Amino acid sequence: MKVLILGSGPAGLTAAVYVARGAHEPIVIAGDQPGGQLMLTTEVENYPGFEEPILGPALIEKMRKQAERFGARFVDGNATKVDFSSRPFKVWVEEELYQADAVIIATGASARWLDLENEQRLRGRGVSSCATCDGFFFRGKDVVVVGGGDTALEEALQLAKMVSKVTVIHRRDKLRAQKILQQKALDNLKIKFLWNHVVVDVVGKDKVEGVHVKNVKTSETSELKCDGVFVAIGHEPNTDIFPGQLEIDEKGYVIRKTRSMTSVEGVFAAGDVHDYVYRQAATAVGSGCEAALDTIRWLEAQQR
Repeated sequence: MKVLILGSGPAGLTAAVYVARGAHEPIVIAGDQPGGQLMLTTEVENYPGFEEPILGPALIEKMRKQAERFGARFVDGNATKVDFSSRPFKVWVEEELYQADAVIIATGASARWLDLENEQRLRGRGVSSCATCDGFFFRGKDVVVVGGGDTALEEALQLAKMVSKVTVIHRRDKLRAQKILQQKALDNLKIKFLWNHVVVDVVGKDKVEGVHVKNVKTSETSELKCDGVFVAIGHEPNTDIFPGQLEIDEKGYVIRKTRSMTSVEGVFAAGDVHDYVYRQAATAVGSGCEAALDTIRWLEAQQR
């Protein structure tokens, strides 16, 4: 076996297409959430090549079938352990061992959620974690953003360009975001703040109709009407199995050293597992292409 690809979102699937076309026999460990964050997205309107919106899962299905057409094989399981100390590199899926001459890590990152029952039920029906992806669908409507850091204010400022009103709900009475972002948000007439409150439930049967909030000082609860809820309390890179194997930064993201190569020669990284700035399908695709081409060139260099 030549190449193992960990992850089956846009980065991993793009890498699979390029590696398979390069005749390097990739096996894709699809993960416990095959398809990544796009599987949680309803209509995708900002991915090039589609005149009409395409559903996130449908886009992933097309990418996977394309990779399979070129010979990529898929294992629908989660990598539970790795050993990058020597080649061939070792990856376990539960008790089954896979070995490869090179590895591309494209395990992505997961949005942090509030862990509310209705929040999960209404994902894609008014609950989102990405204003760039989904804000367009709330033009002229009222939305809330949950959080008080950089991510929350960036989301609020992005949404304010499209929606009627944004209410930022924050559990404290001051923000944690950069001062410049705070000032921009405070100066924006479309952005209001609900201080010292937390969201305790999302209201709606088939779509979001509002949120239940609680005052953390008085414990008083009330309902706030809205059409969308954007949870912006950060992302967690899916790197639990890599510390001790690869260099990881203070936020938990994989560090790339030379182009797409990590701190271990022969192990590459692509997509949101190393990129915490853009987090878009299009950038993940580009990153997956880079990692695949770098992997192919590296493998060919080993044979000289």
